[in-house]
Amino acid sequence: MSRKHNFIACDLLLILYDHFADAWKSRWVESKHRSDYGKFVHTAGKFYGDVERSKGLQTSQDARFYSASSRFESISNKDQTLVIQFTVKHEQNIDCGGGYIKLFPADLNQEEMHGDSTYNIMFGPDICGPGTKKVHVIFNYKGKNHLINKDIRCKDDEYTHLYTLIVNPDNTYEVKIDNKKVESGSLEEDWDFLPLKKIKDPDAEKPDDWDEKENIDDPEDKKPEDWDVAENIPDPDAKKPDDWDDEMDGEWEPPMVTNPDYKGEWKPKQIDNPAYKGKWVHPEIDNPEYTADPEIYQYASIGVIGLDLWQVKSGTIFDNFLITNDPKLAEEVGNETWGATKDPEKKMKDSLEEEERKKREAEEVNKKDEDEDKEERDEEEDYDEEEEEEEEEETDSKLKDEL
Repeated sequence: MSRKHNFIACDLLLILYDHFADAWKSRWVESKHRSDYGKFVHTAGKFYGDVERSKGLQTSQDARFYSASSRFESISNKDQTLVIQFTVKHEQNIDCGGGYIKLFPADLNQEEMHGDSTYNIMFGPDICGPGTKKVHVIFNYKGKNHLINKDIRCKDDEYTHLYTLIVNPDNTYEVKIDNKKVESGSLEEDWDFLPLKKIKDPDAEKPDDWDEKENIDDPEDKKPEDWDVAENIPDPDAKKPDDWDDEMDGEWEPPMVTNPDYKGEWKPKQIDNPAYKGKWVHPEIDNPEYTADPEIYQYASIGVIGLDLWQVKSGTIFDNFLITNDPKLAEEVGNETWGATKDPEKKMKDSLEEEERKKREAEEVNKKDEDEDKEERDEEEDYDEEEEEEEEEETDSKLKDEL
């Protein structure tokens, strides 16, 4: 199946593929829910691996919400694997802002899409300061959004990165970054979709005679008779100063020093507690509110992909949106897009940085030369002024002599 088309809909394999090779505005709808949404522009950015293949949607205005979406033929992932994949490049060295996508049900009103619009899945990087650098994996289950219980760290550099989410019909998942697995597991275990399978037995209580003390004081251990000595004692070497006046200064007392015989607080030694029964564990029972759900993974309708996010500093480029049921196809597309351009992109960025470095050095040299020239001019002006003053003094002296 050819990938040159921006959208391909079918029962299997490839549901959506948009790499923004042509007029993206004919496929994407910008929300009108707010009047001040930021604008997306079509560009490869300041550095790239291929000027045409690297073009995507870039946020272009600082401190703005962004909201745009694209519709495709509605699908259900029932009994199928769902793969969501796209690339993100934070070439602005983002300090706070989202880099994630959302999948919506087909009934979404695109012109009214906003932050509270119901979505199925939210996936991708989110950065806000040094404390938040995570990959969001959020599922809507029975009307409530559930965040993953694990911390998946996202990439925070300025290069393009590939993000992939795989959701399997056996209720397992996998998250990949740059075609490498970074997390996987069970939907039921890693999200709080369902009540706990087991709960503490409300009728069970720890017996009153249950002894959890592993060690006890030795009843036969007695404190030595010479143990009780003061912690501090008067300094035996101290002497009352000769000029001490008891009437004026009060009764003299030597300063206190640490008692070398002080042994600290006495405590009996510890022995094994013969009555120790171990730590009491609250018995568990089956949770009557728990019901297994083999279809946590499933969505009856998926028909819109959207970018709904906030950015303090704009410049993020989104590209290579892919929805499929084939993880191998997603890996191939990732290698053909991100994989083919990542090295040239880095090379171009390195080249630009080298040019900037040389430019800064040249500017510093020019500034230094200008400063030196200015210093020489100032010295010459000072010299000329001194000569003029000397000439004036010499003229004044001659006039005085003549008079």
